[in-house]
Amino acid sequence: MDLSIIIVNFNTKDLLKNCLDSIFKSLKNSSLNFEVIVVDNNSTDGSVKFINELTSSRVNGLRNSLINNSLMNNRSIIKLIKNERNLGFASTVNRGVEEAKGEVIVLLNTDVYPEEGFLEPILLHFRDPKVFAVGMLDKSIENDKIVRRGRGVAEWRRGFYIHSRGEVNKTDTAWVSGGSGAFKKAIWEKLDGFDEIYNPFYWEDIDLSYRAQKKGYKILFEPKSVVVHDHEKGAIKSRFSSWKIKSISFRNQFLFVWKNADFKQFISHIFWLPHHFFKSVITIDTCFIAGFLWAVKRKLTFKK
Repeated sequence: MDLSIIIVNFNTKDLLKNCLDSIFKSLKNSSLNFEVIVVDNNSTDGSVKFINELTSSRVNGLRNSLINNSLMNNRSIIKLIKNERNLGFASTVNRGVEEAKGEVIVLLNTDVYPEEGFLEPILLHFRDPKVFAVGMLDKSIENDKIVRRGRGVAEWRRGFYIHSRGEVNKTDTAWVSGGSGAFKKAIWEKLDGFDEIYNPFYWEDIDLSYRAQKKGYKILFEPKSVVVHDHEKGAIKSRFSSWKIKSISFRNQFLFVWKNADFKQFISHIFWLPHHFFKSVITIDTCFIAGFLWAVKRKLTFKK
């Protein structure tokens, strides 16, 4: 089975190098055929130069040095796609998938470091033609502690689709993360991939997983496939304030509801909105109010 590993990068050259190092070390003894596609979102930190040097046949010295240090191997293929401007996560991933040759797409953030043998357990699930996506066990580094994530649970409650971390001792999941998950490309294309209305980030993977399950496809979690995720060093937290991140998350939560709710769920959403607005005013939660206003604007102005 051919694989395409897609990595979205924006000004995280050092993280990218560590991510690539982990990928090739984990696959050093594997017989899998794979390519790595780095889609760069107009970085200014030397990321593009680094990948160009890595892939250029004119710098055999550097390439051989990296091979000897396990960063690459002789059957590896690395491709670089450059965006002329930062397109946001959903658009950038979609662009990478369009160029991918693999039957299975593996999405990894630059702050994600796979452990040895992380792919083999996932690939077994794709023998089932109804399986669309499989999530990985995410050892998330948060405040110097390891939180085991990767499996999600969700339910419609008080007018919203509420999601949270699920225990990692089960194989069902509400969604597969766009930062550490595997997806069958043929089904991805049928579903039109990530909805770019969610740019710059968040909810695009929940939305895609939700739509896939409504179409009858399976979404799974594989606890034997393990990655380490250094959340605090990722591009989002280094580029956006916590207020902006939370407001965008609320915006996209509204957009998800307006897009995916059935009649009963939408009526519940309308019924509960006054309660949520009153609560946000009492608690001075400006992120919720900003998120709603941004969602209305996005809904009215967004064009694919």
